[in-house]
Amino acid sequence: MNMTMMPGRLQGIVTAPPSKSHVHRLLIAAALCAGETAIHCPGENADIAATVRCLQSCGAEIRRTGDVFAVSGPLRKPLRTLDCGESGSTLRFLLPLCAVLNGSVLLTGSGRLPTRPNGPLLEALRAHGAQIDGDFLPLMVRGGLHAGDYVLPGNVSSQYFTGLLLALPLLNGDSTLIYTSPLESMPYVDLTLSVLRQFGITVESLENGWRIPGNQRYLSPGAVEAEGDWSAAAFWLGANQLGSAVTVDGLNPASCQGDKAILDLLKQIGGEMDVTDTPDLMPILSAVAAALPGQTTRITGAARLRLKESDRLSAMATLLNALGGQVEELPDGLIIHGTKLTGGTVDGMNDHRVVMSAAVAATACAGPVTILGAEAVNKSYPHFWKDFAALGGQTHV
Repeated sequence: MNMTMMPGRLQGIVTAPPSKSHVHRLLIAAALCAGETAIHCPGENADIAATVRCLQSCGAEIRRTGDVFAVSGPLRKPLRTLDCGESGSTLRFLLPLCAVLNGSVLLTGSGRLPTRPNGPLLEALRAHGAQIDGDFLPLMVRGGLHAGDYVLPGNVSSQYFTGLLLALPLLNGDSTLIYTSPLESMPYVDLTLSVLRQFGITVESLENGWRIPGNQRYLSPGAVEAEGDWSAAAFWLGANQLGSAVTVDGLNPASCQGDKAILDLLKQIGGEMDVTDTPDLMPILSAVAAALPGQTTRITGAARLRLKESDRLSAMATLLNALGGQVEELPDGLIIHGTKLTGGTVDGMNDHRVVMSAAVAATACAGPVTILGAEAVNKSYPHFWKDFAALGGQTHV
């Protein structure tokens, strides 16, 4: 689907969709409990659906009634194949659990997921007895994981740490999980730790990692609430920086979600900003910076974005320049010279965050913007275009 937008400010109130980062973790923790957990989650997306599908294949009972997921576990040996779709979180969170469940399972995926690396996680799992065939999807996992001292560099995906933190409490012995360099995207790990506490799991903090006692059981808290997504809200907050007036409801200002940093990072446009801990904010920050004439912004700490749904650094530089911007690509970031964007036709690169960033940039362009592959928003925010129109955005397919 290609979407064309006319320039113009947005105005109104929108409710943030549920945080897929939070929902992934809640679904998995709930599926590891013996009882039923009710997860209030007013919305779904393709990534959440992938986690639901995989957990059901591992024996969890998951029913959707209105805005609530009713989840009952515990998980057992998985069926032959788990399709992770395009969700990196689904893959990396469930990979260690598959090695604990001791079933023989093939993990598959689509889009760019089969090309995205998992080397450090696979190495750590194999070093502790896991039997895994392959280095990229599809991966055959045959169980065998045992307790021990797990060591990973800190500059790898925080999803690796989350996957291990979810799985290690189930092993027969105690484990440690250590990072050997500063841990990037720490707020995502903090979100994991908060969910573990909510489900009765004990994790002890160390100076450079955690001690995870074994033989633990996940205990259902009964009912939990999925937080509104600061990552999704960032697009509307970015639009406000370009003159729109959007109020975003449903956000928790005390959330562990790292992307609530959007409030501070938007104030840094026109200077230098490091997005090491919040890489998903780079696309919207670059779109806003490109559309503010007379300001030069340097974004760093984003090298890992080359391994996302697209090479997001290259994708955003190409997209913004196609709209009349002045963007220089760095190995780990962008230099953006703000100017009046003209409009044009751009490729969404099958990347939800690239597409939504382009839509926000379009509000400040001199002419119309056409985005190719606008349906990519389904990965995280299926109602984005509906909300965009409700806020006064003029679009046509």
